Amino acid sequence: MKKFLDEHFLLQTDTAQQLYHSHAAKQPIIDYHCHLNPAMVATDHRFATLTEIWLGGDHYKWRAMRANGVDEAYCTSSTTSDWDKFQKWAETVPYTMRNPLYHWTHLELKTAFGIEKLLSPKTARDIYEECTAKLQTPDYSARNLMRKYRVEVVCTTDDPIDSLEHHIKTRKDGFEIKMLPTWRPDKIMAVENAPNYRSYIEQLSEVSGVTVSGFDDMLLALRKRQDFFAEQGCKLSDHGVEEFYAESYTAHEIKSIFNKVYGGKPLNGEEIAKYKSAILVVLGEMNWEKGWTQQFHYGAIRNNNTRLFRRLGADTGFDSIGTFTTAKAMSAFFDRLDVQDKLTKTIIYNLNPTDNEMVATMIGNFQDGTIAGKMQFGSGWWFLDQKDGMERQMNALSLLGLLSRFVGMLTDSRSFLSYPRHEYFRRTLCNLIGNDVENGLLPAEEIDFIGEMIEAISYKNAKQFFDF
Repeated sequence: MKKFLDEHFLLQTDTAQQLYHSHAAKQPIIDYHCHLNPAMVATDHRFATLTEIWLGGDHYKWRAMRANGVDEAYCTSSTTSDWDKFQKWAETVPYTMRNPLYHWTHLELKTAFGIEKLLSPKTARDIYEECTAKLQTPDYSARNLMRKYRVEVVCTTDDPIDSLEHHIKTRKDGFEIKMLPTWRPDKIMAVENAPNYRSYIEQLSEVSGVTVSGFDDMLLALRKRQDFFAEQGCKLSDHGVEEFYAESYTAHEIKSIFNKVYGGKPLNGEEIAKYKSAILVVLGEMNWEKGWTQQFHYGAIRNNNTRLFRRLGADTGFDSIGTFTTAKAMSAFFDRLDVQDKLTKTIIYNLNPTDNEMVATMIGNFQDGTIAGKMQFGSGWWFLDQKDGMERQMNALSLLGLLSRFVGMLTDSRSFLSYPRHEYFRRTLCNLIGNDVENGLLPAEEIDFIGEMIEAISYKNAKQFFDF
């Protein structure tokens, strides 16, 4: 019987083990999409308890705890003690077997704290006290955790109106790990609520120094902020969309729609779709002008539980996979940019695995030979960033594109303990390829090239693709 979480965890064959230990494990980490709090890096934050670093803001764990019958007071309440919250999480962990949380939990305990005990109610107090004590030492500050995991670059997720003061401070401090901003202009498209949209545009006007009285003014303000982001080292944009939009529209219509929503009047469904279609194209053109890589995360249905959304707010664990018929709109959107020769490097992340083959074939439509892997099928995202989801994504990409040009994994996380997700991905990748070699599906005599491919997917492709 194989031991749980040993050095060959997830590696089922000798070749898989060789590929991981000799090639993948040695590579640094480029975390090109995450949700780390930049202030924590800038201040080299010290975490008070294991609960703070592990459970704060982690909607994955909150969902599991609720499913296990844990009261909300132990998930999101600010009045419940850290120990009481952790105790409820420890009670839940044994019930997460076969959920990726079980693997992630124990991989993080092992790699960050050197703890190989299984987390359960029996071990909870010892683990909590040992980890919390270690977190009090300088070795476990935010920056030192990044060093511990050999992180080279992180790209945070930032709104156009953000000051980026923490990125600036971190750079001025001489911190050797690059923390770069990522341009996330989702609120420019969020016209469903007219008062909120007006308020956001007013904030954009203030930080940009551009008086906004119409659509063209808004675009000028946006471009000024984009210039500022570029000055701070930004190389990527990110766009969270429910689905793709590709309605027909005229410039006059878009200006009129902007005036209407900016004037506080609600838009109808057709106007919303036209406006979102136009803004997506504008943002795509801006990305191309800057030479940035654009990322599209699509397919989530957010804030499904109205009662708890009103009580707890967004990003608290009430989102799910959506079902959208988006292929034609996605194609039309990319084609609108491509016919102008303004389609920049692009990564598409789908949340519904039924879209895997569609996305894998869609990117092939817009590869143009100018850049290897110009169009990327992003790694398994959110509900899919686990062994099965990652394997399905890589299998679709392998069969319908070039896995060898894949830019690999990212954490997409708010936690400084999430870097083992890169290890988890690399082990899964090596197992997939190693099994193919063992089964005669790939030639054993090409093992040197295969090893180079593993290194490229783990690290080198991203370094070159993003020009880090």
